[in-house]
Amino acid sequence: MQKLFKKNNKKIGILGGTFDPPHKGHLEISKQAKQKYKLNYIIWAITEKNPFKKKSKTKLSIRIKFAKKIIGLNKFIKIRFYENKIKSNKTIDLISYIKKKNKILDLYFIMGADNLINFHRWHRWKSISQKCNILVFDRQGYKTKSLKSITFKRLNQKNLVFIKFKKVNISSSKLRKI
Repeated sequence: MQKLFKKNNKKIGILGGTFDPPHKGHLEISKQAKQKYKLNYIIWAITEKNPFKKKSKTKLSIRIKFAKKIIGLNKFIKIRFYENKIKSNKTIDLISYIKKKNKILDLYFIMGADNLINFHRWHRWKSISQKCNILVFDRQGYKTKSLKSITFKRLNQKNLVFIKFKKVNISSSKLRKI
């Protein structure tokens, strides 16, 4: 875990996803990550489409607008859409782009435990874990599966931290059903 505690570097968190819709759970894990790891700021990298899901029903511009509304006065969160710049929706390409733009940088990729379960299916997932620290926030009903996941076992917590916190029992998929 030594990689998590470098000093004198700019520390940036990335929370990626479709944010369909953005909600208080996204905000809460962002606040927790900032506080626990002394991050300078967090980027909400909104993607047009999750490669593992159907196309979002809500337009990107509306999701960005809602994300800005949810963060309110939390100026440490930056809302960004990178796919046009980097010509990709792959996490590894986003991480490589941000690292290239910021030479002295500790990068923290933030995700929910539900994403850890299939993280081994992501494009160049091992490279992601080599280029940044991975902060996994526990989610209701996913802890056991995520701790048994291929990713959790193979990365052996070298630069992956599973974070327990007071959960916000909400998800984008539940909100879409309302």
